[in-house]
Amino acid sequence: MSEYSFENPSPRFRLLGKLYQQVHESGLEKGADASQVFGGGSLLQHISIVKKLARHADAKSVLDYGSGKGLLYGETNLQLPDGTVIPSVKEFWGMESIQLYDPGVEEFAARPSSSFDGVISTDVLEHIPEEDIDWVLAECFGFAQRFLYMNIASYPAKKILPNGWNAHVTIRPPGWWRERIKAAARNWKGQAYVFDITEKRPRLWTSIIRRLGGSRLKLTRVEAWN
Repeated sequence: MSEYSFENPSPRFRLLGKLYQQVHESGLEKGADASQVFGGGSLLQHISIVKKLARHADAKSVLDYGSGKGLLYGETNLQLPDGTVIPSVKEFWGMESIQLYDPGVEEFAARPSSSFDGVISTDVLEHIPEEDIDWVLAECFGFAQRFLYMNIASYPAKKILPNGWNAHVTIRPPGWWRERIKAAARNWKGQAYVFDITEKRPRLWTSIIRRLGGSRLKLTRVEAWN
C-alpha cells in the first residue's frame, strides 16, 4: 500500500505540480506560445470509444481527469481521425455535463467534490510519479460510478520539462500496469472499464488493450456489452 495520497502526495508529485503550472502559463521554451501546450489534444483519437462506453453505461456526466487545457471541448464541427465530423464532443457523447480537472491549469484546478457517471483520462498516468500511481488510480475509480476509460503511454515523451525530466516520468510495461489497475478496480461496482496501454516501436504502434475479451492482459472488463 502506498504511503502517499491526495492529501499527502510524494515530493516528486508536488514538484511536478509546480512545473506543470509553470509550463501551462509560460510554455516549454522561453518566449514560446503557451496557449497550446498540454492542450488536451490527445483526447481526439479516443473520442469514439468513449462514446461507445458512455452509451453502454447510459452516462450523462463525465469527468476528464488530467484534462490539460481541454481545448477540444470548445471546438465545433470537429473532425475525428476517421473523417467523421461531429458538432461538439459534448453533443457527440450525449452528455449533460462534462467537468475538467487538471491541477496545472488554474481554471480547472479545483478537485471534484462529487462523483460522475464516467471518468476519462488520456495521456495522463505516465505523467504521474510511480509512487503516486496507486492513489491516483484509486481516486479515478472512486469518481467513476458507471464507466472509466484511460489511455497510458508506455514510452518516453518528446516533451522535456523545465528541470530536464522527460514528461513521461513513469514508463512501465503493460504487466506492471495490470497489477495496479486490478488492485484499484478490486471493489469497484461500476459497469465497464477500459485501459488502452500503448508501446512505441520503431515502425509500429502496438495497442495492447482495447479488445472486449481475449485481451492479452485481460485489463478490459465490460459486462453486458451490446
